[in-house]
Amino acid sequence: MSLPALLTQHIARRPQRIALLQHVAEQGSITRAAKAAGISYKAAWDAIDELNNLAAQPLVERSTGGRGGGGARLSPEGERVLRLYQRLQALQTELLEAAEHSSDLDLLGRLMLRTSARNQLQGQVSGLRREGRYDQVSLALGGGLEIQALITLDSTERLGLTLGSTVVALLKAGWVHLLGTHEAPEPGSNCMAATIDEVLAGNPGPSEVRLVLGNGQTLCAFAEAGWLAERGVGAGSAVRVQFHPSFVLLGVPA
Repeated sequence: MSLPALLTQHIARRPQRIALLQHVAEQGSITRAAKAAGISYKAAWDAIDELNNLAAQPLVERSTGGRGGGGARLSPEGERVLRLYQRLQALQTELLEAAEHSSDLDLLGRLMLRTSARNQLQGQVSGLRREGRYDQVSLALGGGLEIQALITLDSTERLGLTLGSTVVALLKAGWVHLLGTHEAPEPGSNCMAATIDEVLAGNPGPSEVRLVLGNGQTLCAFAEAGWLAERGVGAGSAVRVQFHPSFVLLGVPA
């Protein structure tokens, strides 16, 4: 089984994040892997969440508890991805030698898109429905989860979307809202059950809430500390999240 195309492109474009997998394999914990990579614990988990969401199966498995944030290890899929990364490293020298001019690789780097959206979920187009000047695109995320995106007809055509197309759904953390037990979701919005994995205090500002969906993919949202305290919501709590289909941005391999 080949790696998803989007993950393969991510390996080529963001090698420093894949290299983090090697540190996890060597160190056996996120805290030590982050230190070895010279990044913060939070940055390490953001990178791992993104990789796990893009992969067909989670690449890193974490065991909670213990000092230093608990242990972590690569899943069999993660080990396979790491082997691929190591093979790509071996080809790096050949790539550098193949460049005709020193500026060639800089040009390629500028052509590669990076996004500020915290949430990136891989899915497949499972439905396309025309609604006036827009298309409602259904995306199957795996594990029985499905979300809706609302994009223009021009965007559907420009991205070449058809049933079965593999896409990445981009969603800014500020567009993801937590719902209280008795709060009804807004009509037409995406609404999914999730479990809070971690709450990072804003100090000052809203807290960052890391959420795990039923299929193992993750989302990041923001919530006021008072809202969380009033409802007794914290790590391990079951919640619901909502976001409007028009907030879901879609991307496909170039």
